[in-house]
Amino acid sequence: MLSQLEPSIGFALVKVMEIGVRVLNIFFSGVFILMSSSVIASESPVRDISEIISKEEFLSYYNVADFIEHSPKVTEFVAPEADDIKQYGSDVMKTLTGSDCDRDGKMDSNSECNAVFYKLWMKYQR
Repeated sequence: MLSQLEPSIGFALVKVMEIGVRVLNIFFSGVFILMSSSVIASESPVRDISEIISKEEFLSYYNVADFIEHSPKVTEFVAPEADDIKQYGSDVMKTLTGSDCDRDGKMDSNSECNAVFYKLWMKYQR
């Protein structure tokens, strides 16, 4: 009787392994698709700043300093310095606030703000 069961057990094991391989293929295919879509999503298209700031708005700024002053503000957390920790304790949090001249949600340096202003200036022929 055992010899009669052996082929059916072997057949069942082969079927289980085939199903397992299919499940793994589907799983890894799904993971690959999800990873690919997250990479594509992280490569957001570069927006033209003139789509965000109209000519009328741009012409309302007196100069680059006025443009920077009226740009949205962004606050970022930074590592506290040793003096901050000494004065306020180990739980101190330090922030920096700056301008977001290109409207991407990140703080821009002065040179980045100047470049955005210059690009708009060239486009709108101020």
